Amino acid sequence: MRRRKAEERFFKVLMVLACIIVSSSLFLIVGTIVVKGLPYLTWDMVSKVPQGGFYIGKEGGVLNAIIGSLYLAGGATILSLLVSIPISIYLNLYLKRGSVVSKTAKLAYDVLFGIPSIVYGAFAFSIMIWLGVRASLLGGITAVTLLIIPIMVRTLDEVIAAVPKELKHAALSLGATRWEAAKVILRQIRPGIYTAVLLAFGRGIGDVASVLFTAGFSDNIPLYIDEPAATLPLAIFFQLSSPIPEVQGRAYASALILTAIILVVVIVSHIVAARQSKNNV
Repeated sequence: MRRRKAEERFFKVLMVLACIIVSSSLFLIVGTIVVKGLPYLTWDMVSKVPQGGFYIGKEGGVLNAIIGSLYLAGGATILSLLVSIPISIYLNLYLKRGSVVSKTAKLAYDVLFGIPSIVYGAFAFSIMIWLGVRASLLGGITAVTLLIIPIMVRTLDEVIAAVPKELKHAALSLGATRWEAAKVILRQIRPGIYTAVLLAFGRGIGDVASVLFTAGFSDNIPLYIDEPAATLPLAIFFQLSSPIPEVQGRAYASALILTAIILVVVIVSHIVAARQSKNNV
C-alpha cells in the first residue's frame, strides 16, 4: 500500500512539473514577443505597406504581409476542407472500418502528416516549374493546401470515428442512402469541423518553408492570384535577419500581430463550436 501511494505521489509530482514547464514555456514565448514587440507596434505597422527603406529602419508597415497571410491561409483552408470532407466521409462511411484499403489510406495520411513542410514546398515548386507558373499567391495556396490536407483528414477522421455507430445504422435502417446518412453525421460533427479548420488555418498561416519558393514576396498587396504575396512569417524572417535593432523590434511586432490573428481565430472558433454543440443537443 505504501509503495502504491509513493508511486502515485511520484507521478503526480512529475505531472505537475510537466504542466508547470509547458505553461511556463508558453508564457515565456508570449511574454518575450509582447515585451520586445509592443514598443514597436504602431498604427503604421498594421495600416501601411513597406515604404522605401522599410527594412533598414525607415517608415512603412506590414499590411501587405497581413493581407497576404490571410489570403493564403484562408484560401488553403477552404480548398483543403472541400477536399478533406469527402475523403473522410468515404473512409468512414463507404469503406468497411478496419479494411485493408481504409487502414492503408489512414497510414498514408499519417505519413503525410509527418512530412516536413519544406518537402511540400519543393514538390509544389517542381509542379509550378513544370506548368510554367511563377511564384505567386496561387503557388503558395497550392503548397499550403497540400500541407494541411493530411491534418484536416486525420482530424475529421477521428471526429467521425467518435460518432456512435448507432446513428449511422439508424439512418440506414430508415431507408436513407449513405450520402443522406453522411449529411446527418456531418451535422453532428460541426464542432469537430471547426476544430479541424482551426488547426489547419493555424498551421497554414504560420508556415514558412512551404511558401518560401512558391508564394514569393512582394511589398504590395496582391490583387490577383498570379501575383507574388508576402506572408507574416517571411516578413518576420527578413526583419530578424537585419542587423538594425529597430527592424528587429518590428519583427517582434509582426510576430505579435501574427499571434493576435491566431488568438482571434481560436476564440471565434470556440464560440462557434460551443453554439453548434448547444444546437445539436
